[in-house]
Amino acid sequence: MLRSSGRANDELRPIRLTRGYLKHAHGSCLFELGDTRVLCAANMSENVAGWRRGSGMGWVTAEYSMLPASTHTRSRREINQGAPGGRTHEIQRLIGRSLRTVVDMGGMGGEYTMNVDCDVIQADGGTRTAAITGALFAVHDAFKRWQDAGRIESLPLIDFVAATSVGMVDGELLLDLEYSEDSVAEIDMNVVVDGKGRLIEIQGTGERTPFDRARLNDMLDLSLGGTGRLIEMQRKVIAEGLQTYAD
Repeated sequence: MLRSSGRANDELRPIRLTRGYLKHAHGSCLFELGDTRVLCAANMSENVAGWRRGSGMGWVTAEYSMLPASTHTRSRREINQGAPGGRTHEIQRLIGRSLRTVVDMGGMGGEYTMNVDCDVIQADGGTRTAAITGALFAVHDAFKRWQDAGRIESLPLIDFVAATSVGMVDGELLLDLEYSEDSVAEIDMNVVVDGKGRLIEIQGTGERTPFDRARLNDMLDLSLGGTGRLIEMQRKVIAEGLQTYAD
């Protein structure tokens, strides 16, 4: 099929990122995936939740939100509705789980919390996968600042983590769906992996049709090709100390 962007079925959207985007955050990154833009910020706080106290270990938690003008129709701020909605709650838990998988909680220098905020400033599909991939840079830079301050000897970030979406539209498998594709997909899946290509989480739904094991395997193969390229990008940016990147 001909995608509206002209991309091949197995092609990611263009990636742009800017590290250190926020002046006051310990670590931050503006991550752009096509027309989806997510601002990720990470900050260390000198406390943990009550259930974690006395463990000597840290914690990583995430919050996610979509700004009112991030979509075609203005949405109300969820803070005005008393509590995050079900979708928001699910996504921020996904981001937190994904990041905790690649952080050594015992290496955070004590009972400290890494708070990761992911705010969608423009949405065109794949906001949760962009948030996870972009948050890795914010977390890395926050830990580096913690290390520079003498609070830890080495970075407790033990691996990379990236995520992408894959789906079936008009019977064809597509990587990294934009909104026009995601909104009509027969099958929709989000896949999170670590730097070794191991699966951290799979969220898959037969939106309009069920799928068999063979189709699942094809979708996983397609998604792993995409996450592999994202991991390579993360490695390059961090190894070379790049503050901006575009591909």
